[in-house]
Amino acid sequence: MSTAYVPFTKEMKKDYTILFPNMLPMHFALISKVFNSYGIRTEVLLTQGQHIKDTGLKYCHNDTCYPAILVIGQFLDALQSGKYDPNKTALMMFQTGGGCRASNYINLIRKALAKAGFAHVPVISFSFSGLEKHPGFKLTLPMVHRMMYAVLYGDLLMLLKNQCAPYEIKKGESERLAYEWTDKLVSEMSAGALSYKKVKQNYRKIIEDFKSISREDCKKVKVGIVGEIFVKYSPLANNDLEKFLVSEGAEVNVPGLVDFCLYCVKNNLMDTELYGISKKTYLLYKVAYKLLLKKQQDIIDIVKECSDFESPTPFAHTVTLIEGYIGIGAKMGEGWLLTAEMLELSEKGVSNIVCAQPFGCLPNHICGKGMMKPIKELNPHINIVAIDYDAGATAVNQENRIKLMLANSTDLQSV
Repeated sequence: MSTAYVPFTKEMKKDYTILFPNMLPMHFALISKVFNSYGIRTEVLLTQGQHIKDTGLKYCHNDTCYPAILVIGQFLDALQSGKYDPNKTALMMFQTGGGCRASNYINLIRKALAKAGFAHVPVISFSFSGLEKHPGFKLTLPMVHRMMYAVLYGDLLMLLKNQCAPYEIKKGESERLAYEWTDKLVSEMSAGALSYKKVKQNYRKIIEDFKSISREDCKKVKVGIVGEIFVKYSPLANNDLEKFLVSEGAEVNVPGLVDFCLYCVKNNLMDTELYGISKKTYLLYKVAYKLLLKKQQDIIDIVKECSDFESPTPFAHTVTLIEGYIGIGAKMGEGWLLTAEMLELSEKGVSNIVCAQPFGCLPNHICGKGMMKPIKELNPHINIVAIDYDAGATAVNQENRIKLMLANSTDLQSV
């Protein structure tokens, strides 16, 4: 552990607020409520703007991974804002613990905090890899169970919002409905026992509400978004990429967060099957994998049963798509999943894909940008553009490259 490590103690749990960066607004609002229901006061930071980048750059090197610059900037902006008492505030960073610069975020954050005069602020590593110990924050099985449903709910809301937003008659109705449901689910997540029967009833009600949105009967070009997890999802990191694509007349398709969770669990299984490590936890991961697959399949079945919305692709099928392209042992960063998601989108008719990646992110340059040529060779209809996101890159240049990709889209030319 770093010498700057400050533990989050049991005493701190009583009156500290834990801040964590925003990656997926709806998902994280639900996850935050799960923590709150267990007596852990948390808040998602929703701040955006150039000042976040500037603050991050002020306290870390400009060659630092772009998501780290943003996270550091958002944390320090919050601590310097006067809104939070630095002596009663902790920070949380979500980590996989894999072979990526993201596993070094904790030390980068602590170094920046010390430089800004906040060395006493605890930084909690949220990870299933056991990177650090914090007596005041311990994951329990019931907490993880509720967080799983937070992810599943978030994925369903994101899926339906993205399929309705480009066609809605009343602009903004899809997003308003998604956040109305988020607020409603937030209340339910903290109210007593969590019934799976109730969860599935909510799935159906959510679908019915989105079906009631008045939509135009027209065809729009479908554009998929893949890439490094933070840049792929975070509006702060990708300059509101989803909204930009909708404004350009596109229907956005973004693979769900549960796919990334399944990818992480699958990688732990492969560690045993390929390399003979993690044998003690193999059975645990196998149970978790089957459980997540079943929960995802339930959503797929309900979407198909209740609507004509396009359902998610079963992860068990997504895994098979990489055969002949990339090995399943390639698991740094988003690894083989990034290649698989491009192939998954292509298979379901989404031939236009934005690969969003932090500038200099080696795993994503290899498994994303590096795989574009072999993917295009076997799928000549596919139209992929790799967009680098960096503190020095301008949104105008990024958007112009995306517009060029859209202009070359055969889907758009036929609309």
